[in-house]
Amino acid sequence: MATQTVTANRSTQDLPPEQKVRAVQEAFADAPDAGKVALKNILKDLKSELASRTGVRTESAGRIGLRNGKVSELTLIAPFAPGGAERLRTVLNMLDGDFRGAEKVGTVHDMRFVFLDNDTKMLFATAYDGDFDPYIDDFGTKIPDYMDVVFTAFEGWPGIRSPQIKDWIAAHMVPAAAWYVASPNLTVADTRRLEKVGKAVDELLDKVA
Repeated sequence: MATQTVTANRSTQDLPPEQKVRAVQEAFADAPDAGKVALKNILKDLKSELASRTGVRTESAGRIGLRNGKVSELTLIAPFAPGGAERLRTVLNMLDGDFRGAEKVGTVHDMRFVFLDNDTKMLFATAYDGDFDPYIDDFGTKIPDYMDVVFTAFEGWPGIRSPQIKDWIAAHMVPAAAWYVASPNLTVADTRRLEKVGKAVDELLDKVA
């Protein structure tokens, strides 16, 4: 299913601009009036954007998932093991958003944990630098115990040190149909460096003032 979704998205991306526009117009033939009017209003801008596009912005993140510039996405939906939802909720409440373990990896932009279907499933989503395989390797070498404390909440989790770990993660991933990144060429390290530079500049301006 995941491969079919990626293939379908790629075949649409490969269409010439005029065919993309025509495909959207055909798709909106039976849309609500509000959608038809909105499409008509933005059609000129869409055509201009497509014509000025120089290449495919979104690519594969390796085994699975999408990469936009230097940043990749991972979205996972997995069923909880018995008692797993309660254990994970307790851990997340204790951390209260302070994920210093993830900072040790150094490539994590963000993470989201969403409890679904009366605590029977979890949606986990993250954005990170680079490709899928090196990203998972980093977690296995830098914070393996943190990973197993969190992810043993899920049914069938083999352990972050297991040779089957990447297969388990890939099997539960749902590739994004579309994904937007405001600054796709800024890694976590780049962002932190720019924050330091900006802070130093602000302090200098304060002193001058």
